[in-house]
Amino acid sequence: MPEPSLLLLIPAYNEEARIEPVLRNYADFFRRNYSGAFQLVVVLNGCRDNTLGTVQRVAQDFPSVGWLDFPAPIGKGGALIEGLKLAGKADVIGYVDADGATPPHAFLDLVKKIGAADCVIGSRWLPGAVIHQSQTGNRQFASRVFHFIVQSLFWLNIRDTQCGAKVMKRTVVEKIHPSLLIADMAFDINLLVAIKRAGFTILEVPTEWTDQIGSKVALTHTSLTMFLSVVRVRLIYSPFYKLLRPLRPLETWVYKKLRAPTPLRRSPDDKTKMED
Repeated sequence: MPEPSLLLLIPAYNEEARIEPVLRNYADFFRRNYSGAFQLVVVLNGCRDNTLGTVQRVAQDFPSVGWLDFPAPIGKGGALIEGLKLAGKADVIGYVDADGATPPHAFLDLVKKIGAADCVIGSRWLPGAVIHQSQTGNRQFASRVFHFIVQSLFWLNIRDTQCGAKVMKRTVVEKIHPSLLIADMAFDINLLVAIKRAGFTILEVPTEWTDQIGSKVALTHTSLTMFLSVVRVRLIYSPFYKLLRPLRPLETWVYKKLRAPTPLRRSPDDKTKMED
């Protein structure tokens, strides 16, 4: 039985210096080890360097590599929301970070488990995870505090919501895409909450991961933005959410001060067309 067609999304912001080996490793690995149709799409988010040129150079050697270019910054979450509009092109859709923290074989392990659940996510915090380079103490502390907040608000019972390696069935993306509103790094929470509320199953499995140098995460600003965004996700599903509309100008002002992408304004009931 042939393997399902696979679309891999990689959001990228000023990744000229390190994305080329990641793309080549993934494209070459899946060409040699995956029998199904495979497409890798880099979603460029307001890049000011030559990330686009780097992606195009790799695409000359690997036809499976493509790109979407958004000249204005739209955030990691915004880039993935745009990329997930391509869900109609594949049976299984996933994403990883542009820094190569998740190696290709570890991502393939997630894809192979998609038959056991509607969504499979990698975890750095489950027994059996292989961590080659750990996060700094400050980032680990911030991660655990954030996990406590998320668990308190949503009871997802997921150990590692932020690991940048996730795969989903096409039916999942088509169902939940209108509910994806968070454009910053808290996008993963928005995604997982939407999946759970839609009645789909999530399988968390230990993965292999390496913390990479050159992180673009400004810990204080990013942590505050993510906190505000997870609170916003919680409010979206509150019966009082519509009463908060007068506060939207204030919300926009706060996100602007934090230099963070403002959440999308569409209603979760909106329909989003998936490209065939």
